[in-house]
Amino acid sequence: MSAEASNPATPPVPTAGPQRRRPRPRIELRRLGRAALLGSAGRHRLPDAIGHVAEAHRAHHPDADLEPLRRAYLLAESSHRGQMRKSGEPYITHPLAVTLILAELGAETTTLTASLLHDTVEDTEVTLDQVGREFGREVRFLVDGVTKLEKVDYGAAAEPETFRKMLVATGNDVRVMSIKLADRLHNMRTLGVMRPEKQQRIAKVTRDVLIPLAERLGVQALKTELEDLVFAILHPEEYARTRALVTSGTAEGADALAEIAERARTVLREAGLAAEVLVRPRHFVSVYRITRKRGTLRGADFGRLLVLVAEDADCYGVLGELHTCFTPVVSEFKDFIAVPKFNLYQSLHTAVAREDGEVAEVLIRTHQMHKVAEAGVVALGNPYEHGGEDRAEQERGLAERADPTRPGWLSRLLDWQRAAPDPDTFWSTLRADLAQDREITVYRPDGGALGLPEGASCVDAAYAQYGEEAHACMGARVNGRLATLGTVLTDGDSVQLLRGQDPASGPPREWLEYARTPAARIAIGRWLATHPQDVPEQEPERPARGPRAEEPARQPAPAPALTVRPDQAGAVAEQPGAGVRLAGCCTPVPPDKVAAFAVRGGHVAVHRAECSGAARMKAEGRPEVEVRWAGTPQCRVTLRAESFGRARLLADLTEAIAVAGAAIVSATVEPPSEQRVRHTYTLQLPDARHLPGLMRAMREVPGVYDVSRASSAQHA
Repeated sequence: MSAEASNPATPPVPTAGPQRRRPRPRIELRRLGRAALLGSAGRHRLPDAIGHVAEAHRAHHPDADLEPLRRAYLLAESSHRGQMRKSGEPYITHPLAVTLILAELGAETTTLTASLLHDTVEDTEVTLDQVGREFGREVRFLVDGVTKLEKVDYGAAAEPETFRKMLVATGNDVRVMSIKLADRLHNMRTLGVMRPEKQQRIAKVTRDVLIPLAERLGVQALKTELEDLVFAILHPEEYARTRALVTSGTAEGADALAEIAERARTVLREAGLAAEVLVRPRHFVSVYRITRKRGTLRGADFGRLLVLVAEDADCYGVLGELHTCFTPVVSEFKDFIAVPKFNLYQSLHTAVAREDGEVAEVLIRTHQMHKVAEAGVVALGNPYEHGGEDRAEQERGLAERADPTRPGWLSRLLDWQRAAPDPDTFWSTLRADLAQDREITVYRPDGGALGLPEGASCVDAAYAQYGEEAHACMGARVNGRLATLGTVLTDGDSVQLLRGQDPASGPPREWLEYARTPAARIAIGRWLATHPQDVPEQEPERPARGPRAEEPARQPAPAPALTVRPDQAGAVAEQPGAGVRLAGCCTPVPPDKVAAFAVRGGHVAVHRAECSGAARMKAEGRPEVEVRWAGTPQCRVTLRAESFGRARLLADLTEAIAVAGAAIVSATVEPPSEQRVRHTYTLQLPDARHLPGLMRAMREVPGVYDVSRASSAQHA
């Protein structure tokens, strides 16, 4: 956590921070830090240098014990004494600033104590054991979590391995990442004296890793300011243009938004809804994105209205009143209260228009939702303080703890990072994983849920559920329909993964094309690297998007339609002397709805009404013929059985068919593909009513996962 210095030439970036109380005068940290070097406070007196931290802390936690903060400051000040930042400021100004950032967000006392000490082990003679003895195991854990690994020991791998260590610690305690984010924010604020190339390097890591982490942890107050600071360093020209645009448009925007806000206050007051209506200016990156999206901006585009209420139900009351008194922009409505974002964010989003066409975006939330929206996991305090653990459990030390705030994306990240073979793979995979903005939830047949990044496929779901046992997956059912493993999933899908019986089976190389998650890609890549001679061949699949695709497989040639006498076919055509042919593409049986067409040779071809072959004949203008089922109950039908390969499968299937009373007219078994086998049977049944029971008996044969009537689609 090397100390950077402030750059007076860099203009401050406006942020949309929490508006929970009257603003206090800005604290001059340089003056406080130098004053701290003149002497320490009395034994039991809070040092003047952290008075502002105490004030911010007490605003959120009125009953907090400040004694740990006093002792932590004294240790930090004495251990950093004589160390200076690159700008000439005393080093103690850095941990003070980081702690103030967290105190403003509402962090609890343990986090602030660790924040004051976060650089002591890395940059001074203080040891982790000393921190543990004086401040307890939790503070020791947090300080250790944010302490960098030495370049002397790790060389070029020091940075990725430091982040790996930090993420593992975050998996046990999310407060580790809270401290790191505040630390990086202060360093980014004071990056101006660094060499341009170092500024660029730090800004890129912030953009690729820390900003996505801040987004995922819901700490919007830190994320938005980090975005603006990175924007200024990596894109100075666009930043300058956006800054000028904001400067020129702020007055007009403030007037337009102020007028709409005042009208909204009047409307809500007359409706008897107690609400606070605030105008929130957009940060620079937000204005830049809107400019690229819309081109010319109007006054109200430079900010948004924030409406704060007491109860969840009031949010919807406010929404109704605003939509009644203004013209709502329906396409802009989003309900993140009923369906919260994966990072804890809850709010109603809408947009309303005045009579003159001026449109204002509106956010509606409770005060508690606003606190969580700004501070994310920081607002949740200490997740272990009220967990009902007994003293013995706490005394067990830092055994791995199940964090109730750990989101699904963090669990996935921790799972795959263990399998990353080297720092370079970890570093590149981490950046790629964090670049995926949205998360979806899919559901297993047992009612469990899997969190996956947007765009994930059934391959990703398989490795998320089974780990390396997913190598044996053969296919999937998505929303009840058979689907390829390359099928792209959407939020809310139900997924049943189908696995083969051979535990030694491995994935084909094509699965890498469908894998979106690092866990899947690493597991597949590792198997392919260790089994270069055993990679199974697979016909290329194309991931299905939108409607679900049926599982592709090599198909046999369509079975020829059988020419039979009317009593054999079970169907009678209203065409004297015509032979009846039951189409082999769909094999209709009583009491299927059918369509019949005259074909060459004086025959009539009978299709199921929904068969694509029937639709094709209609389109070709073939004459239709009336046909009816004869009184005979016998029928002939073609069934497809999808199964995993195993010994005695064919014998068990034919036995099940015989027990059901059906006679096998013909049978085709295709060569196995990825341990999957497709069987095609043409069967004669004594009674068409036995067909459902026959199909059920075939499905109950071990290894068979689907039995269906033959259709023209299966001959494609």
